[in-house]
Amino acid sequence: MLKLYNTLSKTKEEFAPINPGKASMYTCGPTVYDFIHIGNIRTFVTPDVLRRYLEYLGYEVRQIKNVTDVGHLTNDDLDQGDTGEDKIEKKAKKEHKTPEEIARFYEGIFKETEKEMNILPANYFPRASAHIQEMIKLIQGLLEKGYAYEKNGNVFFDVTKFPEYGKLSGNTLENLKVGARLEEHPDKKNPWDFALWLKAPANHIMKWDSPWSVGYPGWHIECSAMSMQYLGDTIDIHTGGEDNIFPHHEAEIAQSECYSGAKFVNYWIHTRHLLADGEKMSKSKGNFYTLSDIKEKGYSPMDLRMAILSAHYRSQMNFTWTAMDQAEANLTALNNFYARLLDHKITGSDKLSNMTTGKYRKDFEKAIDDDLNTPKALSVVFEFASDANKLMDENLLGNPGKAKKLLEIFARILGLKLEVIEIPKEIKALAEERKVARENKDFRKSDELRDAIDKLGYIIEDTRNNNYIIKPARRGGKK
Repeated sequence: MLKLYNTLSKTKEEFAPINPGKASMYTCGPTVYDFIHIGNIRTFVTPDVLRRYLEYLGYEVRQIKNVTDVGHLTNDDLDQGDTGEDKIEKKAKKEHKTPEEIARFYEGIFKETEKEMNILPANYFPRASAHIQEMIKLIQGLLEKGYAYEKNGNVFFDVTKFPEYGKLSGNTLENLKVGARLEEHPDKKNPWDFALWLKAPANHIMKWDSPWSVGYPGWHIECSAMSMQYLGDTIDIHTGGEDNIFPHHEAEIAQSECYSGAKFVNYWIHTRHLLADGEKMSKSKGNFYTLSDIKEKGYSPMDLRMAILSAHYRSQMNFTWTAMDQAEANLTALNNFYARLLDHKITGSDKLSNMTTGKYRKDFEKAIDDDLNTPKALSVVFEFASDANKLMDENLLGNPGKAKKLLEIFARILGLKLEVIEIPKEIKALAEERKVARENKDFRKSDELRDAIDKLGYIIEDTRNNNYIIKPARRGGKK
């Protein structure tokens, strides 16, 4: 039984969907004004693994991932994020382009990055700018019900009208009054209230007509409007990074539940921050990495995915190039195992019984069932690969089809693309010549042939019974 850690209850809970056999998932998507970094990528790998596993279990998953192309302000590091310049508009002015050009360019980069990372595309990517009317409708409803107020064309949510405010993050009104850092806005009743609609300055580019002013929506209202539009008032799962918990997701809960009168989300899943070399990523520190940076170092997107899977999503992952080397080595080992299975001939002896493969599968499922414990699941995969490799060394595997199928299931759930690398005939010939030299105990010639293979960019690893594995020389490592 799948159990997920729910940020709302602070406990692991058995997953029980609203509708049997179906699962609704809303994933906080990108604000499309820049390249996403590896920490962002990690937050999108988490719901991808969850979705893949739910589909493996037989659920029909409907995933919505929004594209924020308006309303996300530069000062969102302040607790309620109601001040500052729109991030996309700021980038547009800097690059002398329109906000539309900026948004579409970085949206395209985001989707291409997800494709390279083998992240399944969401069922729909709604854009905030295309759902202004849905936001206005929601805001009007909150005004009519007395949960919001308008002043000088600005509309704010009155947090004092929602006693449960803070139930997700712990930032209750009492705590906010004592120590939170909140910006002052002249039209707010309380500093902890948050914006639903803001009147646009005369020089503001992105603005729309509304009953209150020509302006633009607050960041928080966008996700509530789009989630309700495509998934209904109550959804099964909402995912995002831990930085979204407050104020963004806390605000989503308040406005959504006050508008609909129903619980907004049953399971809140949040991925922890990623550190780089033990520190928060920063361009000024030189430890801010995108997928392009990873590839420039010689690693593949799947190497990065392997590194991400090697840390539990609720642990604080520390990205290092040493960790990338290990991830690359681990992925290479799986790819070599897969290649061996594809090449292995059926033998009469069969020590890999259905009972044995069933155990690996059961142990793998047990790991993922435990709040998506991907490090534990990977350990099961490598245990399986090690045991099956030994059987192949001794010609005791029997039909490799069972092992191949099981490995493909594991890889599909984890989202790892298995790659069979074609070894040139010249390298294979040298490897066979070396095998003969070893059989004849001509170790000097064997070493010479190993060096020749190495100079051609390949590594040969010896296994049992004078068998061997060939792989390309390591791609990674700092340059």
